[in-house]
Amino acid sequence: MTDALKRLSDEGVAIWLDDLSRKRITSGNLAELIDQQHVVGVTTNPSIFQKAISSGDGYSQQLADLATRKVTVDEAIRMITTADVRDAADVLRPVFEATGGQDGRVSIEVDPRLAHHTAPTIAEAKQLAWLVDRPNTLIKIPATKAGLPAITEVIGLGISVNVTLIFSLERYREVMDAYLAGLEKAKAAGLDLSEIRSVASFFVSRVDSEIDKRLEKLGTDEAKALKGKAALANARLAYQAYEEVFSSERWAALDKTGANKQRPLWASTGVKDPAYKDTLYVDDLVAPGTVNTMPEATLQATADHGQIIGDTVRGTYAAARADLDAIAALGISYDDVVQLLEDEGVEKFEASWNDLLKSTEAELARLAPSEG
Repeated sequence: MTDALKRLSDEGVAIWLDDLSRKRITSGNLAELIDQQHVVGVTTNPSIFQKAISSGDGYSQQLADLATRKVTVDEAIRMITTADVRDAADVLRPVFEATGGQDGRVSIEVDPRLAHHTAPTIAEAKQLAWLVDRPNTLIKIPATKAGLPAITEVIGLGISVNVTLIFSLERYREVMDAYLAGLEKAKAAGLDLSEIRSVASFFVSRVDSEIDKRLEKLGTDEAKALKGKAALANARLAYQAYEEVFSSERWAALDKTGANKQRPLWASTGVKDPAYKDTLYVDDLVAPGTVNTMPEATLQATADHGQIIGDTVRGTYAAARADLDAIAALGISYDDVVQLLEDEGVEKFEASWNDLLKSTEAELARLAPSEG
């Protein structure tokens, strides 16, 4: 083992685990990762919960109780997932206290079927914050067009938010604008801005997966030379946008009242292409004030052979722009790619949620007590 995870933390990158299950909590594994591998947060999504609950580990008794109570499948899922998030938040509470509320956070997502509906997303976010009832929770809201006003409203209520499924630079700027608007609403309502936190989850590996596929189809030497460059370029330019927004006069006015910056979070950092080094989206996205949420395989790979050499983002903006421009010059539409990825992201989470509904419904029926 190297000290790569410590070096990463020392560079100002918060290491969060992109996974959660009841077994991970009850076995002490989560506490061990916090203690030994510098993990300071946890993210969840519908796919993660679908995998955890379908595996069955640790959920049988609660499912049996829910079946006896004859709750709906939607209610059962929310009781199960919020219980896991609440318990994980308790495990992370010392980190939350030690970092003044910056880390020690656990994220839980609004129902992905609401991604294109603003008012229900707001209502669901409020309900989730109430159900989990822990100060170190982040409510995940997707960065769809309908999600943007929901972000503003929820932040304005003083609820901390993890904005998810960000793929484009334009949408990322809209997300930061929605966050600042939310802080301004919270300030007008007399809320303590220092207690409101947010991260903006900018997705990485999926950008390479889609653009590489199109470059491979072109098949030219010029196209092949650009493979594996789009995702890093996109993320690095996102950090440039972050630096611009959080050095603006608008931000300065909020900063004076104790507001917190919305940190960029690198999501989807597991490498999809085996031709690339498995720590690519960790080693090459080191910048202060960021979060990298990793699946466990990526976390362990970084611990074993990550190459953390300092800041690998600032100072790369001109080269990053040149890479994206070169890809565009080959006829690959950036706007088309990022819209496709957003649509697919919503669809994948909704599909996972529907699978979770079906498997949970089957378990509730199996465990339901016989009448009489």
